[in-house]
Amino acid sequence: MQISTIAIEKPEDMNFILGQSHFIKTVEDIHEAIVQAVPQMKFGLGFCEASGPALVRWTGNDAGLIELAKKNALSLSCGHSFILFMTDGFPVNILNIIKNIPEVCRIFCATANAVDVIVAENEQGRGILGVIDGVVTKGIETEADIVVRKEFLRKIVYKL
Repeated sequence: MQISTIAIEKPEDMNFILGQSHFIKTVEDIHEAIVQAVPQMKFGLGFCEASGPALVRWTGNDAGLIELAKKNALSLSCGHSFILFMTDGFPVNILNIIKNIPEVCRIFCATANAVDVIVAENEQGRGILGVIDGVVTKGIETEADIVVRKEFLRKIVYKL
């Protein structure tokens, strides 16, 4: 078995969700879930089919995001994985909705950070072992850091 990392290619501030599912029905179910929950969200989804024709299946409502999703899904080529890029919304707006889709098995990350995906490959195929999401922790927050965190969350209206 070979282990490697594959960098997710995206604009620096672009949010995405990387997950694993078990059926091509995921493509339509994720699409429907997003447009019902956050109608203004723009998105592109790429899904790696793990059997049969083994294609990157795709959907979305923004041509640029769809191309980004297809490109990254093909780069990963890991069975039954999906990658969802979005604008005009955030992962927190749809994460629980995506998790509750019956075909979705797991979410590896939901972030705008730079991400490297840890991939294992053998004679059967490829699979995602995990992700490296962001930088190494630099320390423990101080009382001043807590104030900054709380002010930030209220400034962006995540907390009142």
